[in-house]
Amino acid sequence: MHVPQDSEPTATPSPAQGPPPEPAPWFVAAPSGTRYDRLARTPLHAWWRPVLGTLAGLLGVMLVILAVVLGGTLVAALTGAGISGSGERMFEDPVLELGVNLFAIAATLPVVYGIAAWIQRRPPGTLSSVVGRLRWRWMAWCAAVATASVVLGQGTVALTYLVTGEDLGELFGWVGWERFLPALIVTVLLVPFQAAAEEYVFRGWLLQAFGAFLANPWPGILLSAAGFTAVHAYIDWGILDVFAFGALMGWLAVRTGGLEAAIALHVANNVLAFGVSGADGSLDEALKQGSVPWQSLTGTVVQLGLYAVVVVIMARRRRIETLSP
Repeated sequence: MHVPQDSEPTATPSPAQGPPPEPAPWFVAAPSGTRYDRLARTPLHAWWRPVLGTLAGLLGVMLVILAVVLGGTLVAALTGAGISGSGERMFEDPVLELGVNLFAIAATLPVVYGIAAWIQRRPPGTLSSVVGRLRWRWMAWCAAVATASVVLGQGTVALTYLVTGEDLGELFGWVGWERFLPALIVTVLLVPFQAAAEEYVFRGWLLQAFGAFLANPWPGILLSAAGFTAVHAYIDWGILDVFAFGALMGWLAVRTGGLEAAIALHVANNVLAFGVSGADGSLDEALKQGSVPWQSLTGTVVQLGLYAVVVVIMARRRRIETLSP
């Protein structure tokens, strides 16, 4: 029987070939048992990923802050709030100045998540903790301790002023509810996001970027604290104050396996600081940062010391995870 030349038998797939392999997952987490500062050391880690991520993050943060400042300038122009002609402030209204500053920092949070997800290709939740998310109940416990620590710290500062002969009436005043309420509303609404964004940048991204290269967490803790200090405008005693805060928050992030303790104290500290400044009419000075009197360091010692001791004891008793599952 003649078979046409253009016809060929159809090949059938071999049963041994099986289904096509599944594509590799985009997000790759660090191995089980990894410390918080080492969570960027995933199987996909390469030297260029933390470096590129840091540069991309810096550019992204600058663009976000610029966009928010331009938006604030437009709002000031449309509402007649007034744009300051001095180099120390952007706007004449200190509450608008506070709102733009806080929102500009808060808006950088998606940038940090983005570089972790798309450049390091790791679950962005690993910026939060070793379990890949914020542990909200643990953060609530930390917030309670943070509130008590901040109040006791401020009480210590007031007592130190009295002992050193300062007149508290001249240091703290009252501007009235009409001026205080707008500042309080802006503070309560924006400070939690602003404080969290700073923690994700310095105790999240930077600490883990160094941890991707270094087995010892202390260089990353100290270098991220130095970066945190550098972006603030404090001088003399204020430099020591901010550096001590940053170093302790980095240590607590490693010791407790996440950012919850750092975020809780940062929020409580800033809410009280801006709240007091808004109440006594010194919001302008608070926004300028600058010099810090030595008496305030007594409050810092009490606040940070008490908080660190209680949080570490509480984390041990509540068996808070310090290594990735």
